[in-house]
Amino acid sequence: MPNFAGTWKMRSSENFDELLKALGKLGVESAPRRGEAGEGARVPAVPRPWSRWTLSIMLFNAAPTTEINFKVGEGFEEETVDGRKCRSLATWENENKIHCTQTLLEGDGPKTYWTRELANDELILTFGADDVVCTRIYVRE
Repeated sequence: MPNFAGTWKMRSSENFDELLKALGKLGVESAPRRGEAGEGARVPAVPRPWSRWTLSIMLFNAAPTTEINFKVGEGFEEETVDGRKCRSLATWENENKIHCTQTLLEGDGPKTYWTRELANDELILTFGADDVVCTRIYVRE
């Protein structure tokens, strides 16, 4: 059974600046210091829509820790990477990967999404804004 729980340290980041440009955010310093923690989050071998998640992201800048609570398969509100409020829906893409689409609550902007996948003892996080994709790879701390 895949286990997303733990503290993750970022090993690599690709296209984050390009993602910020696509979102209209230039010069934003927001590289994670410690990565992600999925406290108590376990992914069942067979995806179940009632799986509850809590994810935290710690940032370099003075921003507070971001916490996302959601139930896979149910809509929830969160903020995009650039801080816009949206309605999101996370679903299982496969037994190791969650895909979340985001719909802005007001205004317009690029179509955004994120995924989290556990593969080969790494946590692979992707953010997408239209055709720009940022990939960040984390290892357990």
